[in-house]
Amino acid sequence: MTTPPEPRPADPGPAAQPTEVSELREIARQVAEKRYAPHAEQWDRDRTAITHDERRYLGSLGWLGIALPEEYGGAGGTFAEALTVVEELAKVWPPAAFQVFEANVGPAQHLVRLGTEDQKRRFLPGVISGDNAMAIGISEPDAGSAATDMVTRAEIRGDTVVVRGLKRWISNGGDADRYLVYCRMNDTPGAKGIGAVIVEADRKGVSFGARERLMGFRGLPSADVILDDVEVPVENIVVRPPDGFRALFSMFSIERLGNTTMSLALGQAALDKTIAYVQQREQFGRPIAEFQAVQVSLADMLLDVESARMLRDRAVAGLDAGTPSTLHVSLAKLAANEMAKRVTDMAMMLHGANGYTEEYGLERMHRDAHGWALAGGTPNIQRTRIASELLGRSFDQRPARRAAAGGGEA
Repeated sequence: MTTPPEPRPADPGPAAQPTEVSELREIARQVAEKRYAPHAEQWDRDRTAITHDERRYLGSLGWLGIALPEEYGGAGGTFAEALTVVEELAKVWPPAAFQVFEANVGPAQHLVRLGTEDQKRRFLPGVISGDNAMAIGISEPDAGSAATDMVTRAEIRGDTVVVRGLKRWISNGGDADRYLVYCRMNDTPGAKGIGAVIVEADRKGVSFGARERLMGFRGLPSADVILDDVEVPVENIVVRPPDGFRALFSMFSIERLGNTTMSLALGQAALDKTIAYVQQREQFGRPIAEFQAVQVSLADMLLDVESARMLRDRAVAGLDAGTPSTLHVSLAKLAANEMAKRVTDMAMMLHGANGYTEEYGLERMHRDAHGWALAGGTPNIQRTRIASELLGRSFDQRPARRAAAGGGEA
């Protein structure tokens, strides 16, 4: 079975996309098609993760530092530029895109905005060159969407911080060299007891669980990070309570735009493949593009993709202008996550039995689409955040605490 040729996707118009972004998009597209496309199907089947040498190659192109400061080896560019590269790589081989995503809008960006000068000089150059990768550790076995239920502890003992706990669903877990670990730094309940510390992978007491066998994300390592009384210098503390968690989660909105772009790429790639296919595939003596039902589906797919793109672009533009909006980010992520699931599913349906095979790559896209809808805050969590921003108030999802027998709290 032969995969049909793909059409050249239409780029956004000149008003929406400056010349330098268009050129960067074309370069990233060429790299993706020539370097990754011939192997993407086999690598997905074999659950092949990106190698350190390949990560350094991405660093040599300057793509791991597009939105990071020049003084540490980055380009000092825009988030729009960085996410352009993410999108083009993600259309073909998400593991490569994920490295660009994490370097530009992930934990390294936390350091740029919240870290000390010493931390930036110690950790950012390695990320930008591709010599090192940094991952983020938030979730725990009993703290996923309810992140403030985390129990991982960081105890300050003079010049040393001792970290103890277990982090789960850590993308690049076991592969990254440094981890930005969210942890409880005092006994204050909830968010006000949480801060973050950098833990290097080669520290004594750091170990990793078995690599997860996920439905999708097959080239993205994910594993538990186990922290058994790990000692790091106090200089590795990025933020402290009581305001650390709020600062960290404001930065996490930036990371969600990477997640949003991964979903957008899946939807766009599925649409592109489908446009080519319906004009080639014949049934009843004519291309299936001639049938009204197919035309309606194509229109719905395009509407979904373009709507998600506009919401994503608005959120990115605000971030680049220095006016980030949690509402805009949550809207964009929710729209893109839900769109990618719908559009990849519709693409499979329009491909018929071919869409159910591995050769066309659509089932891989559909599997990954469900993963991005879970990562970085589920669709329902985004809906709750949207309502909170819309109404200008927070909502406590926990049950009301009952008064104890002696008049205290249970």
